[in-house]
Amino acid sequence: MNDSTHPAPTPAPPGFDDVLAAAARIAPHAHATPVLRSRVLDALAGCELHFKCENLQRGGAFKFRGACNAIFSLGEEEVARGVVTQSSGNHGGAVALASRLRGTRATVVAPRSTPKVKLAAIESYGGRVVPCDTTQASRDEITAQVLAETGGVLVHPFNDPRVIAGQGTATLELLCSAPGIDAVIAPVSGGGLLSGSAIAAHGRGRDIDVFGAEPIGARDAHDSLRSGERITGRVADTVCDGLRAELGTLTFPILREHVREILLVDDAQVVAAMRLLWERMKLVVEPSGAVPLAAVLAHPQHFAGRRVGIILSGGNVDLDALPALFGRSG
Repeated sequence: MNDSTHPAPTPAPPGFDDVLAAAARIAPHAHATPVLRSRVLDALAGCELHFKCENLQRGGAFKFRGACNAIFSLGEEEVARGVVTQSSGNHGGAVALASRLRGTRATVVAPRSTPKVKLAAIESYGGRVVPCDTTQASRDEITAQVLAETGGVLVHPFNDPRVIAGQGTATLELLCSAPGIDAVIAPVSGGGLLSGSAIAAHGRGRDIDVFGAEPIGARDAHDSLRSGERITGRVADTVCDGLRAELGTLTFPILREHVREILLVDDAQVVAAMRLLWERMKLVVEPSGAVPLAAVLAHPQHFAGRRVGIILSGGNVDLDALPALFGRSG
């Protein structure tokens, strides 16, 4: 695998102070999203669920937090060069939006399989889309080419301490809104959100258990933590288009230190959870964002009787695909 688009050497991981600084930096730009409850879902799960609704964040996903923190951290010379990133959709839209707010241009390398709704969002915020294949190797190769051609500044979707710190602000807000939470669960792809969530949670209290949730068809994070080595080069097979990346050189050691376990679910369980959120809470959540609820329902032994914070990571659903998606859970 070509890791040329990852920072080299691997930068130092962010700490809790970086999450606090990110929260102050992005406050003028990001939404403080609501934390919602459902008695029906509490009863199904056998625990007290607190849903952090990042599907209601600007750009429709938590990704705006990390992108905003990274881009508003740049110096003026870097801003003048423009920003380059790779993304399966939500991060690309977030980078394009944050770049527009900062007064710079954004180029996004996106897999050809990216949902149309996410590509449309990138372009609506003024971003330029450069297509690539689905594999991480293709993403990295095309991103390296674009960086060489444009001279832009890389804002990696997860292997960047500024991005990780920004993502951690969602959990920071969650714990302020719902004191007493003793477990937090977030989806995992490249690991930026889960890393930030863990740093924020353990900055508030080391007794908070942090779990990741991952589809079986993209289980590299689960297998990486089990084996003790970062697994790369797999081709993901899941409806969760936002969870097809692999752990980065920066996020892997953070997760090894902070995360109790990565819990696996299949696509049918994910879509069933997505449907529950729609029917019971009237929340539009994309498959990737429904993975944590699916994991809580599928692994009740970890959560029985607890107060659980769930990061609903995004809501950018391709509405034309919904009938076929919901058919998977029937």
